[in-house]
Amino acid sequence: MNNKKTAYSILELALVPQGGTIKQTLHNSLALAREAEALKYSRYWFAEHHNSDFIGSSATSILIGYVAENTQTIRVGSGGVMLPNHSPLIIAEQFGTLAHLYPHRIDLGLGRAPGTDPQTAQAIRSDFRQASQSFPQEIEKIQQYFSPENKSSNVRATIAEGTDVPLYILGSSTDSAHLAAKMGLPYAFASHFASTHLFEALKIYHEEFQPSEFLQQPYTMAGVNIVVADTDEEAQKLFTTIIRMFIGILTGAKNGLQQPTDMTHDLKEMMNHPTLHQMLKYSFVGSKPTVKKQILEFLEATHVKELIAVSTMFAIEDRLKSTRLFGEIMQEI
Repeated sequence: MNNKKTAYSILELALVPQGGTIKQTLHNSLALAREAEALKYSRYWFAEHHNSDFIGSSATSILIGYVAENTQTIRVGSGGVMLPNHSPLIIAEQFGTLAHLYPHRIDLGLGRAPGTDPQTAQAIRSDFRQASQSFPQEIEKIQQYFSPENKSSNVRATIAEGTDVPLYILGSSTDSAHLAAKMGLPYAFASHFASTHLFEALKIYHEEFQPSEFLQQPYTMAGVNIVVADTDEEAQKLFTTIIRMFIGILTGAKNGLQQPTDMTHDLKEMMNHPTLHQMLKYSFVGSKPTVKKQILEFLEATHVKELIAVSTMFAIEDRLKSTRLFGEIMQEI
């Protein structure tokens, strides 16, 4: 591995615990961002999801503004904006506005999935399928709107022109790896729930990478589930919330985050189910020494430049503590 320190960041879904409210969840998101900033995390990204009772991150750009306004230095962005849901012009205007308000702190991560069910995707944008297929062209439109040269065009996002908003391509399969490499943009892989194609996607991206005005060398990020506590046993207990959440996703049960319980034999058995095991493969759970060892092995295998941590826990106190301990691990590494 190279000696350059691996950057570390947070991906936030604003998941609502059972008995909690969306308002409190969004306040907790800010508390977590402030903690991350104090611990020298590089960035804090919001995901985009729709039509769920228990996910608060729907209006991504508004949440980015909320966190950027109430922090000082940490980069804030989207992980990501699901571009086929939106007009590239409107996204350029939103993120251009953010860039004027919070200069050199705004990231625009772009994905091609809907972040919801097909019916809702259709309600968001009737030509969603067509927009999804023209994802590369839609990204080029955004680049055009951000470019100072767009001043001479008939269609302009004037507030975006010349602002500093780096673009990131998000992916959970190999398609976006080809695209990110061809466009010379940084690439973030969603290995926190889609582990199957991680190594293949990274290989494609590195082999096909073409330097651009935005990026001279390949830059890779990987999503990982992180649960750090004082002891392995305590971390395993906190991890039961994530296991139940993913079981809910697979079975179609719509529940808020459930309180952690002791790790039962049944839950351990569930973890052996091929689908669940694959989804949660890159979950690093345990005390500081345990997680540090797991992280070092992952970095040695992937050589990613940045880890983006997803910390799904029932109580904000546990999330804050895990975020602090993970920050300590990454500083030690």
